[in-house]
Amino acid sequence: MNEVGNASELEYVGFGSRLWASIIDCFLLLLVTIPILNYFYGSDYWVYWLLDGSSQGTFDFVMTWVFPAIGTLLFWTYHKATPGKMAISAKIVDQKTGQAAGLDQLAIRYIAYFISAIPMCLGFIWIAFDPRKQGLHDKIAGTVVVRNKNHQPTPVRFGK
Repeated sequence: MNEVGNASELEYVGFGSRLWASIIDCFLLLLVTIPILNYFYGSDYWVYWLLDGSSQGTFDFVMTWVFPAIGTLLFWTYHKATPGKMAISAKIVDQKTGQAAGLDQLAIRYIAYFISAIPMCLGFIWIAFDPRKQGLHDKIAGTVVVRNKNHQPTPVRFGK
């Protein structure tokens, strides 16, 4: 028995579930950052959103790059998952031991997200075809995303 459970009781988390978890995470991130950016930019709010996407200064850089990186790494370190992955009962673990991934692995995994995204998100799409459901970022960092096999709170039963 390891930190997340017995390997025979676990399953790799596939593309659809992980996509859903990412959507949840993006929504929550926007729920936090948009009001802060709106407050900071005040009446220039619409100007900020209509600009070409380049950084608008230190505050913008911190809110759009540093804050998400630190938040993600903190969630991965302390919960082995972001809120989206927690919603689907998934955890990020070391691919060799099944134990919690180290901070170095998690930092590499975060940076490797950008590598997974560069070639038309093929590094993420690869999750759908990989036998261990690893994206390119998982392969680079040596991690897998797992959850308990019957992860629903109540199993389906028919009859009495």
